Amino acid sequence: MPEHGLPPYDDNNIFARILRGEIPCQRVFENEYVLAFHDIAPRAPVHILVIPKGRYVSYADFSQNASPIEITGFTRALGNLAKVLGLEQTGYRLISNMGQDAGQEVPHFHIHLFGGKNLGPLLS
Repeated sequence: MPEHGLPPYDDNNIFARILRGEIPCQRVFENEYVLAFHDIAPRAPVHILVIPKGRYVSYADFSQNASPIEITGFTRALGNLAKVLGLEQTGYRLISNMGQDAGQEVPHFHIHLFGGKNLGPLLS
């Protein structure tokens, strides 16, 4: 059984293929720990996907198995992106979906960074 009841990492998921350069993306930021790029179906004026470069399926997987420097690098990249994109003044939202009930579409841990308009209530 997979650790923590999580599915095994799929090396052919779309984010893994983007990381390997097999599928293009519109990059916003990249360093040794993270890749951030525009979502191909944006739900807000700013909709960036931020993914760690490691093989993690969920936040639980990432938080328990990533190295401290990977976690720090990822967290700092999120904060810096929000600042560089000018979202701190009006606000932004970070969302990570895990599993079917949450609507996770790609089995690679990622954060959606939304902004650029009033995003309304989180759940309705």
